[in-house]
Amino acid sequence: MLYALLAPLADEYQVFNLFRYLTFRTGGAMMTALVISFLMGPTVINWLRQQQRGASNIREDVPEQHLAKAGTPTMGGFLILIALICSTLLWMDLKNAYIWIVLLVTAGFGLIGFADDFLKLTKRNSKGLSGKLKLVGQITISLGAAYWVTAVTPDTLSSSLALPFLKDVLLNLGWFFLPFAVFVIVGASNAVNLTDGLDGLAIVPVMIAAGCFGFISYLVGNAIYSDYLQLHFVAGSGELAVFCGAIVGAALGFLWFNAPPAMVFMGDTGSLSLGGALGAISIVTKHEIVLAIIGGLFVLETVSVIVQVTSFKLTGKRVFAMAPLHHHFEKKGWAEPTIVIRFWIIAMILAMIGLSTLKLR
Repeated sequence: MLYALLAPLADEYQVFNLFRYLTFRTGGAMMTALVISFLMGPTVINWLRQQQRGASNIREDVPEQHLAKAGTPTMGGFLILIALICSTLLWMDLKNAYIWIVLLVTAGFGLIGFADDFLKLTKRNSKGLSGKLKLVGQITISLGAAYWVTAVTPDTLSSSLALPFLKDVLLNLGWFFLPFAVFVIVGASNAVNLTDGLDGLAIVPVMIAAGCFGFISYLVGNAIYSDYLQLHFVAGSGELAVFCGAIVGAALGFLWFNAPPAMVFMGDTGSLSLGGALGAISIVTKHEIVLAIIGGLFVLETVSVIVQVTSFKLTGKRVFAMAPLHHHFEKKGWAEPTIVIRFWIIAMILAMIGLSTLKLR
């Protein structure tokens, strides 16, 4: 909005030339989202607490120590979405199709998560929406977003998969690109959801991944930098840096209230929408495999669940004391802050490895 209003005035007033720079608008989106989170946080949390009416939303399949968190409201992702969407709309180029696609996925997945969390809050139902219903909604939104991406991306890239560490290599997936894109978006969404089990555990790795993809988006969307780094240039994708900046700001603001002991939980509203957003950004920037590296912590948590379920069904034995993986370490006696901080460290290491793919080609 500000870009459309103020950038055209740059020829007459030099100060408005700032709005033509992605870096300035990315910083503006980050700070705007942070301020919105700080200002609206107490109000949103109080409203959620009133809606909950003392009902417990703690799942039954978690370690016993989680019972002490009963009464903490969920659906805190609603605060993230408000800050993220408002700041993005304020600072983005409204004519950019890619950012509208990512906003569609974010808002759509957020609505699915909101419905799930709302049932938990108001209906005293700790399970919320059925898994099948959520999955159908996610697939439908992802399929629409994937088709839109192929429609606005140049034919040489629209249905192709880029491989990290290899330059000038594109695998043309053809019609298979659509189900592949759906798998990436839905998989990323549910992987973040599985990771969101301890105070502050998921939001910081999301913030780290968003920061990395903000940098990647900026490089991929710049013809000079993408050529120098031998990346596949995707015209217009640089605008996603603004969106990623807004994620970082909104996540920082939410962490203020989600830090142990949490005043509010992210809930499916936040985890599904943020994970879906990261998946959609990776599709646009042609860095789907890099997302699996940068978001390796989310992959690890998901794999732990798959291994646990598969092992129990085939052998009747459990590999982990409890899945996802963070619950395993809780069962082993690790303190919650220890698990959270060590997982943050792992997320940072994986992010550095993922970013190294930009140069090692």
